[in-house]
Order: sequence, then structure tokens, then C-alpha cells
Amino acid sequence: MKIHKIIICTLFLFSLQTAMAQDDLLGQLDTKPVKKEAVTATFKALQIANLQSTKLPAKGEFYLLISHRFGDLTEGLQNFFGLDNANTKIGGIYGIADWLSVGLSRHTFQKNYETALKYRLANQLEGGFPVTIVGYNTFDVNTELSKDDYPSLQFSNRLAYSAQLLISRKMSESLSLELAPIFTHKNLYNNVSENANLMLLGFGGRYKLSKRLSLNLEYDTRLNAKEDNPYQNPITLGLDIETGGHIFQLVFSNSQAMNDVTVFNNSTGNGSKGIFFGFNMYRVF
Repeated sequence: MKIHKIIICTLFLFSLQTAMAQDDLLGQLDTKPVKKEAVTATFKALQIANLQSTKLPAKGEFYLLISHRFGDLTEGLQNFFGLDNANTKIGGIYGIADWLSVGLSRHTFQKNYETALKYRLANQLEGGFPVTIVGYNTFDVNTELSKDDYPSLQFSNRLAYSAQLLISRKMSESLSLELAPIFTHKNLYNNVSENANLMLLGFGGRYKLSKRLSLNLEYDTRLNAKEDNPYQNPITLGLDIETGGHIFQLVFSNSQAMNDVTVFNNSTGNGSKGIFFGFNMYRVF
């Protein structure tokens, strides 16, 4: 009789334990995995200053862009601190999808038309993937070239390209950093001082000063430039001012041109000469 009681008690305890284990398993199955949110506001503007940031327009957004780079500040009153001559860029950027945008701009420099494609490959996630990765490609057409200067000029000679991989990380609420391997190609170039293909490594950062102000800095080092070339590594200091639907950027750069291929290849300022003040203004619709 005692044996029967022991067997019945054992079976009861085993059944109870099994039921509790099943409830625990069902509880685990019912628990949904926590979705990791994408990090936002790494950069407020589409550009750090000259260099692109990893920010893209949202789907359906249209950005109107107007940029100026005035003349050389170091010439003083001779050109009224650069105000006597300026390069202008006007263009638009449209968000086809949250991860994809296209852009078109026209530059007074070389009467250049620049098209751009920007696409997100990965997002920095809260407690997950550590960086945001964005691809950026430009395609330039120099319409200033004339057959009077180049009798054998062909359309392909007008073309130049860039390919950039933008890798950013929001380090804190105040600090964001970016690393950018860059490749540029020119179909027409000065064989003495330039390479058809140029490799660069770009660095950029944003430090938030207040809710609507941030200080930006970028520097691009040319990895295979010719030793006797007259050009400098691009460097730019900027200040972001956010005013509702506008992002206004004040810029000091050693490049007066604003199309990417020329910025990366042909920046002329060396610190004592060739400092160009200007601005980028974005209006979103």
C-alpha cells in the first residue's frame, strides 16, 4: 500500500513539474523579440560642410539647396573680403524612399551639372549594429569646355565621377563622427599635376553646442596625389544653424568650388592664402 502511495505521489509531482515546464516554454514562445530602434539625429544636415553626412531625406521629402562660396578672404579689401566674386550652387534632392535619394545641381564653377545618388546600406541601432553606412555617388558634366580650346573635345571628356562610402557613429547626444573612403575619376585632367583616379580618406565630425547649433569639422587626406601637385588636402569648418524648416550652414573652406570631384582634387587654400567663406542653405518641402 505504501508503495502505491509513493508511486502516485511521484507521478503527481512529475506531472506538476512537466506542466510548469510547458507553461514556461509557452511563455518563452509568446515573448516577442525586442525590436532595436535606429539611432536618429546623428547629423542634422545632409552635408557636414562639403562632405556628405549619412542623413537622407525621408520618402517624399524635397530639399531645395542653395550654396555660395565667396572669394578669398585673405585678399582683403582688394575683392572686399571675397564678396566681389562668388561661386553659386543651386539644386534639389528628392527622397524616393527612406533609404534612397537622388539629386541634381548646377554650379557656376565650370558651368557644371552634378547628379547624385545616395543610399543607406545599414543603420546604427540602439544596443545593436554600431554604425550607419551610406553610399554616395556623383556624376559631373563640365559644360564650360569649348572646342575652341580643345578642338578634339568629345562629350566623354566633360565627365567626372566620385564614389564615397560614408560610415558614421553617434557617439553621444553631443558628438557624431564619420569616416569616408572616397574615389574620384576625371576623364580630362592635367597629366603633370593630377591623377585620373584619386583615392582619399575623409574624416568628419559634428559637436552639438545647443538645441539648434552645432560645430562641424571635416578633413580629407589624398592618398595617391602626385608629390609636386599644387593642390591641398580639403579642410572645412562649419556651423549648423537649425531654424524650423531650414538648415543654414556657415562654412570656411580651402575650396571655392562645391562639386565633390573638384573639392577632393583641386582645393587650393593652404592656410595663409585661399580661405573661402560661404554658406549652404537647405529648405525642406
